[in-house]
Amino acid sequence: MEEHIIDMNEKNTLAMKLLHYFITEKGYTPIILQGAEDEIWLENLDEDYKVVRLVMRYIHNDEQYKFDVFKTNRILRKIKKKTLSFKLNTLSIFLDLGGAVNLDEFKTDNITAVEVHEDADVKKNKLLKSIFPDLSRKLKFSEEGIELFIKVTNDINKHNQKDQERVADVFAPKKPIVTYALIIINILVFFIPMLLGNSDIVTAYLGSYGPFVKMGEYYRLISSAFVHANLAHLLFNMYALWIIGMQLESFIGKWRFLVVYLFSAICGSLLSVVITPNALSVGASGAIFGLLGALLYFGYHYRIYLGTVIKSQIIPLIVINLVLGFLVPGIDNAAHIGGLIGGALMMIGVGVKYKSSTFEKVNGLIVSLIFFGFLVYMALFA
Repeated sequence: MEEHIIDMNEKNTLAMKLLHYFITEKGYTPIILQGAEDEIWLENLDEDYKVVRLVMRYIHNDEQYKFDVFKTNRILRKIKKKTLSFKLNTLSIFLDLGGAVNLDEFKTDNITAVEVHEDADVKKNKLLKSIFPDLSRKLKFSEEGIELFIKVTNDINKHNQKDQERVADVFAPKKPIVTYALIIINILVFFIPMLLGNSDIVTAYLGSYGPFVKMGEYYRLISSAFVHANLAHLLFNMYALWIIGMQLESFIGKWRFLVVYLFSAICGSLLSVVITPNALSVGASGAIFGLLGALLYFGYHYRIYLGTVIKSQIIPLIVINLVLGFLVPGIDNAAHIGGLIGGALMMIGVGVKYKSSTFEKVNGLIVSLIFFGFLVYMALFA
C-alpha cells in the first residue's frame, strides 16, 4: 500500500483556503484540464469573473509569465466554444511569483492577474477586496494542518454532492404528462370532426382570423393552436411536440411547461394577426417554436451540459425552420417568430430551477407582459 504525504506548507494551505472559498461560498466548480500542472481552474458562468485560476507553480521571470498568459488564452478559447460565451473574464491568482515578474507588462482585456503569498496579502489587495469583499474574512479557520485539510475536503465534498443532486434532479427523466395531454387534445380535435363529417367547420370556427378576433372572438388566439389543416400538418407538429416537449417538460416541470406553451401559442397568434390580418391561421407550430425558445434559454443556463446540443441541434433547427418559413408559401412565419419570442421571454419569467434569481424572474414576467401588451395593441387596436 502506498503512503501519500500531504505537504501543508504556507502556499498549499492558502491555495486550499481559496479553493474552499470559491467552491463553497461562490459556487465555482473545478474544470478538468489536461496539461495544467500546479494550477486549479474554477468556473462559474453566473459570476462577473467566470473563470478563476489558482496558480501554485513558481514563475520566476517575465518570459514564463508571458507564456502563461498565452497558454491561458488558448484554453479560454476552448472553454468559450463549449460554454457559448463571448467573453470569459478570468482572474488569475498567483501564489508563487518571482520578484522580477511584472504583471502589468502583459495585461489583456479578459485576464486579470493578482499576486498573493499569504493571508495578509489577500486583505491588502484592493482588487480582491472590491471583487470579493468577504474573502479575507472567509479565509480564517480555527483548524490547522491536517485538521484544516480534512475540514476543507469534507466541506467541498458536501457542496459538490449537493450540486450533483441538483443536476440529477433537473435532468432525471420524468413522465411528460402535459405533452401527452396536448398531443391527445390535438388528435381529438382533428379526428372527431372528421368522423362526424364537419372538419371544415372546425377550422372556420376555431382558426385564428384577424377580422373575427378584432370583433371579439379572442378564443381563436388559443383555439387555433389545436386545429390543423390536414393530416400531414398534424403529424409533423405532433412529432415535433413529442420530441421537444418530452425533453423540456422533464427539465422544467409540467406547470412551467404548460404556461410557456400556452403563452407562446397566444403570442404567435397575435403576431400572426398583426402581420397577416386577413389570413386564416391554424396549427401548433407557434407554441412549438415557443418551446424551442424556452429550451434555448434553459440550455444556456445549463450550457456546461447542453452547450453542444444548443450549437449542433437547437439553433440550427430554429434557423432552418425560420428560413423555410420565409421561402415556402403557406407557412405562417409570423406565428413562429411570435411564439419563439414569447416562449423565451416566459421561460425567463417562470425561471430555471436552481439557476434563476427572483430578480431575473420578475424582470422576465415584466418583459413578457410588455411584449404581450404590445402585441395586443398592435393586433386589436392599431
